[in-house]
Amino acid sequence: MRAGFAFRIAASDASARSGQLDTPHGRIATPAFMPVGTQGTVKAVTTDELRRCGAQVVLSNTYHLYLRPGHERIERLGGLHRFMGWDRPILTDSGGFQVVSLAASRTIDDDGATFRSHLDGSSHRLTPEKAIAIQESLGADVAVFAPGHGHLIGEPHKEVRRLIAHRLAREAKVVAALERLGTSTLEALVAAVYDDVHPRLHRVAVRSLTAHLEKLVTEGRVRDASSRFALVA
Repeated sequence: MRAGFAFRIAASDASARSGQLDTPHGRIATPAFMPVGTQGTVKAVTTDELRRCGAQVVLSNTYHLYLRPGHERIERLGGLHRFMGWDRPILTDSGGFQVVSLAASRTIDDDGATFRSHLDGSSHRLTPEKAIAIQESLGADVAVFAPGHGHLIGEPHKEVRRLIAHRLAREAKVVAALERLGTSTLEALVAAVYDDVHPRLHRVAVRSLTAHLEKLVTEGRVRDASSRFALVA
């Protein structure tokens, strides 16, 4: 865990638990209610009033701050904490909720979403890499990568087939990489198999790659010798 961050379970009872999340701007007792400051402010409430109410953390919106006033401007002004006048933790989302809430003005593909701004109609591209870069510029304590927002899938069988096809295409890249590289480590394979993914996300991609390799090992198509992988002849 990064410097300044720590989490511990304070108490538990069956499946319920409470915890403490330490961040560079203070501790959050979980579970926690987060006042929503979409555009860098909680409407009709000052930061002093939030403190008196006992708010531990405020949620702000990556997509809306990116559009206005702009994450680069906020960074030049000293980051989101200074911009808001808030010295406690801030969580920013990834813009994922807008994929649902602004469905009428966006398109989605395998790599991200393209939005038409509700402010001036301009076009903006939001990918996982860009969402993380924006949140880094804002200086959030907790940056959300991929929230679980979603809508009812109208054609679930079609969507499942699409997801299976996507996974099989990635599996084929794993096999092709092993054919090309020979015996390889996870580090070498992730760079080859996820060459379409930003290197900063390779640590996350390792989890998916590991799942692919475990499946191939179970099927007898790949052998694992102390985390060095090779195709079975």
